[in-house]
Amino acid sequence: MSLNSDIESIVRSLGLELYDTAVVSEHDETIFRISVISNEFEDGKRKSVNLEKYVELTHLISPLLDVTPPVSSEYRLEVGSPGIERKLTTLGHFKKSVGEDMKIVLGEKDKIKGKLLKVEGNTLFFETEDGLKEIDFHDIEKAKTYFEW
Repeated sequence: MSLNSDIESIVRSLGLELYDTAVVSEHDETIFRISVISNEFEDGKRKSVNLEKYVELTHLISPLLDVTPPVSSEYRLEVGSPGIERKLTTLGHFKKSVGEDMKIVLGEKDKIKGKLLKVEGNTLFFETEDGLKEIDFHDIEKAKTYFEW
């Protein structure tokens, strides 16, 4: 099994869903970032994950990384939420973000703002001010969720 699938198994064992893993460099430090979301919904929205779950997940994943490190150099493990406003780069990210408000930039720099209603195959369905829009995933240049404060 791969490191990612091993991490995903551990995440699922706690009733959570793996959103993403990434190796990032910030302030001359390498960080292995694991982002998770809840599998549970309340009032049509994903429930939040409590701090204790992040701590428990960190303790479960850390020994795995001692055996199978994600990078060959020193790094810091960071386990948390992908955030309320986050970039969407994979079709899986969109599938896990149904019901959320998004800002999308298409290849020809058209901008769309709306709520993602569903994903069918590579087609994303958005409710916008101008009505229902269907967008092919491959036409998206940039996308991110946003929260109306």
